[in-house]
Amino acid sequence: MNKRKGFTLIELLVVIAIIALLMAILMPALARVKQQAKTMACRANLKQWTLYFSMYTEDHEGYFMAGIPWMDYEWPNALRPYYKNDHKICCCPTAMKPLIDENGQRAPQWNVFSAWGIFKGQGCAPEGDWGSYGINGWVQNPPPQYKTVWSGFETVNNWRTPNVNGAGYVPLFSDALRFDVFPRDTDTPPETQDMAWQHLLNMRRVCIDRHDGFINMAFLDWSVKKVGLKELWTLKWHRKYDTAGPWTKAGNVQPTYWPQWMRHLKDY
Repeated sequence: MNKRKGFTLIELLVVIAIIALLMAILMPALARVKQQAKTMACRANLKQWTLYFSMYTEDHEGYFMAGIPWMDYEWPNALRPYYKNDHKICCCPTAMKPLIDENGQRAPQWNVFSAWGIFKGQGCAPEGDWGSYGINGWVQNPPPQYKTVWSGFETVNNWRTPNVNGAGYVPLFSDALRFDVFPRDTDTPPETQDMAWQHLLNMRRVCIDRHDGFINMAFLDWSVKKVGLKELWTLKWHRKYDTAGPWTKAGNVQPTYWPQWMRHLKDY
């Protein structure tokens, strides 16, 4: 009589081992693909935001929103008629969850994959505003009576309009830990990856490792590209910003000056 032959225990174990080995090889690759998809989706978001900013300036005689005072004149409220209060597009796909939830509970740990907010009250949506992008505050067009944003942050340095020379090197909107940023060439980098910004060191609001050593950024010429974290110090954030400042190769920055977590990143 013919007997049906099945797997032996040894054969079964070999098959399981092969499957486990294949999974170990494939999982990191799948994780990288997933991360790359989120990075590309983030750039698509920013490209859409350049359209909103462009529409706003066209509707306001070529100028950006005032930015101050408080949220009434910040981009989440100023651009609301264009993005129709779609909170999803306010967030990089890698940073969707607000630091503070709708019940006012703060997350136990801050990290670069947190969204800012939820902000409620004056100038905000009824459900609040949150996101993980921020505007370069130096592009805004504050009223004449606002000579400074804070001490040492003179609004005379603001761009105010996208119609400027070198617009492709002026940051507009990017991955960020707050809805606005005011970097200066003397700002020092964060000591650790997940460090929230300190005091008025605004560059730390964008020096965040969300995309494998880069962040995504839109510029005043409406282009969108990835920017290296050390490259941030070489961009023309405001009119008097020194692009050859102390944290650039042109300014003779030394590799050991950078925090340990940034030393392996490309120099600019």
